Amino acid sequence: MKVGIGLPNTVPARDGGTLLDWARRAEAAGLATLAVLDRLRYDSVDPFIALTAAAAVTERIGLATMIAIGPLRSPGVLAKQAQSVHEVSGGRFTLGLGIGARHDDYAAAGVDPSTRGAALSTQLAALRADGESSMDILVGGSSGSALARMARYADGYAHGGGPPRAFASAATKARAAWYDHGRSGQPVLWGQGYLAVSDPDRGRDYLSDYYAFTGPFADKIAAGALTSVRAIKDYIRGYADAGCDELILFPTTLDVADIDRLAEAI
Repeated sequence: MKVGIGLPNTVPARDGGTLLDWARRAEAAGLATLAVLDRLRYDSVDPFIALTAAAAVTERIGLATMIAIGPLRSPGVLAKQAQSVHEVSGGRFTLGLGIGARHDDYAAAGVDPSTRGAALSTQLAALRADGESSMDILVGGSSGSALARMARYADGYAHGGGPPRAFASAATKARAAWYDHGRSGQPVLWGQGYLAVSDPDRGRDYLSDYYAFTGPFADKIAAGALTSVRAIKDYIRGYADAGCDELILFPTTLDVADIDRLAEAI
């Protein structure tokens, strides 16, 4: 199983220098991928811009959206953004897409959230119709419709996080959707979690704020943050045993020391 780390593009108080330092340190640590989150109505850097900046200061490490909210963009804009990152990075980009859960993001984009599932299917079909693109595509989501979109259009599945047993259950459903659609081979399976080793309290506060729209569930997400090297090791082992192909651990603070702690755990 490969292990990557998130760029802190949604962690408040960061600056452009922080993102560039983070990218350089992650590559030097030998991590597999740099990934980003996507929010419109939150203190964040656009995911495609963040990855373009990271591509400029790295040479080897993979780049991924984990995930980008596809329907916030038109099909043409999304395709142009994704292909641009893939090109400037020398083919290192993986495009992870989903519909997102925050209606205020859709309001800010001027997009009707009730059409988001159909819109994402249209985007995926357009991306697949472009035979020139060699980037891998992942689709996230837990609904039957999301899994069907993944099986029809994507190369793999992006799970939204949680303990290894939650990933294992979702992976089983993703494989079943893949087989039901008549696809050969197996979907690539990506998972994620959150690091809060350097400052657990601050990390949990960030997660509680970031996921406040989920109500009481935000506290459960915050409680699941990994706050020690031992916890990271156990999490990695659990995901590997569950059949994960690539695990992304997202930062919850701006302390680059967490990159070294992840490398130590690996």
